[in-house]
Amino acid sequence: MRTPFVALFVFAVSVLSACVETETIQGKASVIDGDTIDIHNTRIRLHGIDAPESSQRCLNESDQNYRCGRDAAFALDDLIGNKVVSCVERDVDRYGRTIAVCYVDDTDLNEYLVRAGLAVAYRQYSNDYVSAEREAHSARRGLWRGQFDMPWDWRRN
Repeated sequence: MRTPFVALFVFAVSVLSACVETETIQGKASVIDGDTIDIHNTRIRLHGIDAPESSQRCLNESDQNYRCGRDAAFALDDLIGNKVVSCVERDVDRYGRTIAVCYVDDTDLNEYLVRAGLAVAYRQYSNDYVSAEREAHSARRGLWRGQFDMPWDWRRN
């Protein structure tokens, strides 16, 4: 009589453990672009955000071209500096990159980039940073000061 209960309990514990077990990757990071870093030869794509591509150009508030993708990468590099980055894995994408939320100290890098207007919320995959994007848009920070193509549209063209 107790055997089905024990089996159900073991099953429930294993399912819950699988749900809460996440890998954390820590170390010095190299910035690949505005939404991708590398730690110990692990390519990490920042979860829930999309930054302009490195060669993507945008228009500022004076209608002048600038390299918005490069600016996002530089801002991320400046924020990280020589500090240890901790990334909590959320998934793996079709290219084999780890999808993660990454932190320097207590700063969520993903949120920081969106809130600063250097990246947008990637709604196709997550709604986690939509409110940060709305705040950046309302305050006309970063990309929102001028005109730009959404990174996914720019890549498609």
